[in-house]
Order: sequence, then structure tokens, then C-alpha cells
Amino acid sequence: MALVEAMAAGDQRALRALYERTHRLVFTFLARLLNDRRSAEELTVDTFHALWCRAATYDPVGGSVLGWIMNQARSRAIDRLRYEQRKKRTAPPSEDVLGTGHADGADEAIEAIQQSQVLRECLSALTVGEREAIDAAFFLELSYPEVAVRLNQPLGTVKTRIRSGLEKLRQALAVQAKRQP
Repeated sequence: MALVEAMAAGDQRALRALYERTHRLVFTFLARLLNDRRSAEELTVDTFHALWCRAATYDPVGGSVLGWIMNQARSRAIDRLRYEQRKKRTAPPSEDVLGTGHADGADEAIEAIQQSQVLRECLSALTVGEREAIDAAFFLELSYPEVAVRLNQPLGTVKTRIRSGLEKLRQALAVQAKRQP
């Protein structure tokens, strides 16, 4: 607790001491969650950077310092796993869709254009805040904490806007699907 208080006061030696005491635990935890040593190393550094930036917000009522640290690490691991899943889902289109002259490629390109138009219509149902948050999270591929920083909004607000915006999109897309033959 004293190290976190010193970090909040800007003492870099306190950060170093906390890092030396806990970085192995954080790294091991992240390596097990991510199953990737390089990502675990990167997120360990990110976690301690976040701890440095958020030291003043630590509240002992919410749990131990180690619990707080591990929660920060866990959040980053979840964000990374979600990012990796999004990358897999949004693989680049095949050459056929880009137009190789085949009829199937042309049909797929037309369908992609139609789907894009439907999505734009559905996006108009969102508030400006929801649209900005979703755009940053999914199209710029930022994590929720990164979206909060980019939009200068609390993390909870960003998460709520994304959740409500996605629900509106699901509903709008369901309505659009019923309209199509």
C-alpha cells in the first residue's frame, strides 16, 4: 500500500520496487491466459504503466494491492484476446470478392455493397456517442480503455455506449433481415 501511495505522489522508485516484487506473478498470469510469451511481456509492461498512471485511484476498500494489479493485468489480457478474435473475424476479403472477372466474385461484391448500405442505415439509429465509441473500438481496433482515453470519457460510459449501441445495431439488423426476401 505504501508503494502505491508513493507512486501516486510521483515516486518512480516505488514503481520499480512494486515491479520487482510482482512482475513475475503478472507475467506468469498473462502468459497462461494468452498462451503467448511475447504478448505477455508486452502486457506486463502495459499493466505497470497503467498502475503508474492510476496509482492515485487505488482504493484499499476494493481489495488488496496485488488483487488490483492482477485485475489490471486481466483486463488487458481480455482486451488482447478480444482484439485477436476480431482480427480473425475480419480477415481480408478473398481475391474473388475484389473482382477477378468471375460471376461469383461480382455477385459477392454486389452483396458486400448491399450489406454495407444496410449497415450504414442501421448506424444512423445510434447516438453520436454510441457511434463514436463503436467506431473507435471496432473500426480503429482500440481497447475499451484506449477508447475512453481517445474520447476523453470515463471507461464505464464508453462500455455502456458500446453495449447499448451494439444492442441497437442487433435490433436494426434483425429488422433489415426480415425486410429482405
